[in-house]
Parts: sequence; C-alpha cells; structure tokens
Amino acid sequence: MVGFSFSFFMLDIVNISHPAFIFLGSYIAYICNSQLGMDPILASILATPAFYLLGMAIYHVYDVSFERRGDNGLRGLAFFFGILFITEVALVLTFGVDYRLLEAPYIGISVHLGPIDLPLRLLVPFLISLALMGGLHLYMSRTFIGRAIQAVAQDPLALRLMAADPSKIKRIAFGLSIATASLGGGILIIHQPVEPSIGRDYIGRPGGRGGGTGGRARGWP
Repeated sequence: MVGFSFSFFMLDIVNISHPAFIFLGSYIAYICNSQLGMDPILASILATPAFYLLGMAIYHVYDVSFERRGDNGLRGLAFFFGILFITEVALVLTFGVDYRLLEAPYIGISVHLGPIDLPLRLLVPFLISLALMGGLHLYMSRTFIGRAIQAVAQDPLALRLMAADPSKIKRIAFGLSIATASLGGGILIIHQPVEPSIGRDYIGRPGGRGGGTGGRARGWP
C-alpha cells in the first residue's frame, strides 16, 4: 500500500505495473534464499537501492516520453501495462508457473501468549512493515524532499518558486515507490507462496481482485 500511495495518490501516475515489482522483489528474495541461504528480508533490504534506481530510470523514460508532452493518459497507461506484461513473461520463462516457497528460521515457529498463537512468519513481516512505514513517515514529515513529494501533485508551481524541480521530486518519489514495492515482495513471499501470474490479483484498488476496498482481504504491500 505504501508504494501504491506514492505513485497513484501523490504523483497521479496510474502505475498498473506496480505488482510486477512486488513479485520481482519476491523472486529476488527467493533466489537469494534458495541459492545463497540469505534471509529473505535481508535480501530485500539489500536490493532496495537497485530497485530505487530502477524506479528513477522508469520514471525518467515516462516523463520524457509522455508526461512532458501531456500524453500521460492512455499511452502512459499502455507504457506501464507493457512493463507489467514483459516482467510477468520474463518471470514465467525463468521460473515457470509453479508456486515458490522459501525457508527461514522463523517460518513454522509461533509465539505463545496464553491462548493466542502468533506465527513468526506473520509477526516478523508485520514488524518490518511497521518499521518501514515509521521510517517513511519521518522522512516525509521531517525532510524538505519528503514535504516536496507530498506537494508535487498539488502545486508544482509552488515547488518551482522554492527552487525545487517537480520532475526531480517525482523521480525520487517514484524510485521510493518501486523500492518499497520490492521490499513488500520480500515480505509477501514469507507468508504465502508466489507465482508470476498472481500479480494480476493486485491490479486495481487496494483490496485485490474484488475490484474495491470491500473485495478480497489481500492488500497492497
């Protein structure tokens, strides 16, 4: 939901390829875990700078090709759909259509609090998600760039008067959107198996394939 909010709500960019980066992050965590024995969350954290740069590069192409020309409607939507399609096909060709699982010391273990059992495979991602949202909240509220990101979709002229380039601010925000999506993918694969085509379940509003907030209880990482 964090990365989704950056692109859709703060930047007014209909990035329907967002699920592709979630599951790309899931598969990178899977590779690092299965091939190198690395903890999936640690692997996802180490991969976030690369995804951040990837997001900045994608936004730059989108900005130059569509947004600056005022052509960010249907053609911009097709651009992100193309990214989603290419990523899904690449994952299918590489990993097939089988569901993938991973191993970690906290998977299969529960914390017992009286009559309540808390599976660590859910508790650990929950705590990591809270830390991520807390860090982003501090960044967005305490830094100039964070406040500029919140304002860029509302008043680009005011940003220019403050010597801030709206395109640069949007590029940073989109990079953060993709970076958090990849980290969300690493968290997601801890508590459920993944395969490339289930990314389609995450297109649309938060809530999954139900088409609205009252749909499937599966949310956006």
